[in-house]
Amino acid sequence: MRGFFSVMMLAGVLAAWAGGAMADTTLRIGLAEDPDILDPTLARTYVGRIVFAGICDKLFDITADLKIVPQLATGYSWSADNKALTVTLRSGVRFQDGEPMDAAAVKYSIERHLKMPGSFRKTEIGAVTSVDVVDDHTVRLSLSTPFAPLLAQLTDRAGMIVSPKAAEAAGDKFGNHPVCAGPYKFVERIAQDRIVLDKFAGYWDKDNVHIDKVIYRSIPDSTVRLANLRAGQLDFVERIAATDVKGIQREKKLQLATVVGLGWDSITINLANGDMAKNPLGQDRRMRQALELSLDREAINQVVFEGQFLPGNQWVSPQNPYYARNALAPKRDVARAKALLREAGVPNPSFTMMVGIGPENERAAQVIQAMAKEAGFDVKLQVTEFARALDLATQGRMEAFFVAWSGRTDPDGNLYSFFACGAALNYGHYCNQDVEKELDLSRTTADPAERLKHYEAIAAQAAKDAPIIYLFHRKWIYAYAPKLSGFTPIPDGLVRVKGLALQ
Repeated sequence: MRGFFSVMMLAGVLAAWAGGAMADTTLRIGLAEDPDILDPTLARTYVGRIVFAGICDKLFDITADLKIVPQLATGYSWSADNKALTVTLRSGVRFQDGEPMDAAAVKYSIERHLKMPGSFRKTEIGAVTSVDVVDDHTVRLSLSTPFAPLLAQLTDRAGMIVSPKAAEAAGDKFGNHPVCAGPYKFVERIAQDRIVLDKFAGYWDKDNVHIDKVIYRSIPDSTVRLANLRAGQLDFVERIAATDVKGIQREKKLQLATVVGLGWDSITINLANGDMAKNPLGQDRRMRQALELSLDREAINQVVFEGQFLPGNQWVSPQNPYYARNALAPKRDVARAKALLREAGVPNPSFTMMVGIGPENERAAQVIQAMAKEAGFDVKLQVTEFARALDLATQGRMEAFFVAWSGRTDPDGNLYSFFACGAALNYGHYCNQDVEKELDLSRTTADPAERLKHYEAIAAQAAKDAPIIYLFHRKWIYAYAPKLSGFTPIPDGLVRVKGLALQ
């Protein structure tokens, strides 16, 4: 009997061990902000795009070297006049509600992006005039004019396909429970705290999904995010502070990954968006030119970011082939800044600059405040939760906004929505007809040299008008536990959870 019980005990121990080995795995990701609405048509935050990477596959994706590759699509072709894009789709793909992801669903999603009130995708794909179902797995997008950035736009939220059944049922509340065709399905969201996703068993590429649950935690303070990672409360943290890089490099218990991003940080100025634009900074470009001349981009980079970032004065970095070298960043010139203020008749102007919560953002804003003061500016800082700041900016309830953009693979994605008259992200309502013409021309040619000519014309005018004062281009800095494998940083800054594994 003793032998029998010993065998039974051993079997029990082995069963318990096997059960532990098969236990569900959970990946906990620390985000720097709380995402806005989780609706691909209405969303606009960078952290929202990180969460979407788990929920919503796109027609196309990008690789680490910025090549465009199919995701829900299998291929594409352009018409001879470049005014129609035909996309072929994967067969057998299902949404997380079990509905088929087919050509009709793609047509529905693209048209939703174009027609839904409040859509932030409309300006991204506004050249699309119609979407036709060729067959169950083929769609054709017809354009009003050749539109070079279209394929790149379909690698982001404009290319995310939602379940028509779920979207119709939810209406404008779809963002409360998004249903797409990605590797994870939405479970719950507690505002300012967490978003929970579960692995979708019916995912088309389920063999490359190795983690059972993903929890995104909103922790604005980078020091607190890193402390949670070190304590084992998180497994992965995005946007590590540049000042923490050297310390992490000395540690053996954490992994570090970095990549130069595609985006920018800027001061966006309210020129014509409501009553708060009616101040000297908004109404006289000499004031904005003086503000730019009061700032030293490299000093901000060194003081706040230990030189980790790349100073720049345009919507793409100086490393980008589309950087306009006819409009280089001006050097700091406090004397000239003061002269411009005197010329404008306001030697000591005052304005309020809104800035998103976060130690790095706030430190950078404080350095800007101090530098501008030397030229005569009195800059007051309004520290605001980021999603709320975006709402206030859209409503015109700001004078200036220190804001970052995460960046897009095509330069049009960094420019058009911010500079075009009436565009969704043009918070300051800048509108210049010469710039408008060049923006439109830059979209109709795929020839890099021709596009650069249009960007040079825009950069020259933007240097005069200064509706947006670009400051620097961030490096995406991530830290994670050694037990996590499979992570590759991509310049768009998104964290793709498919392919990750926990030991």
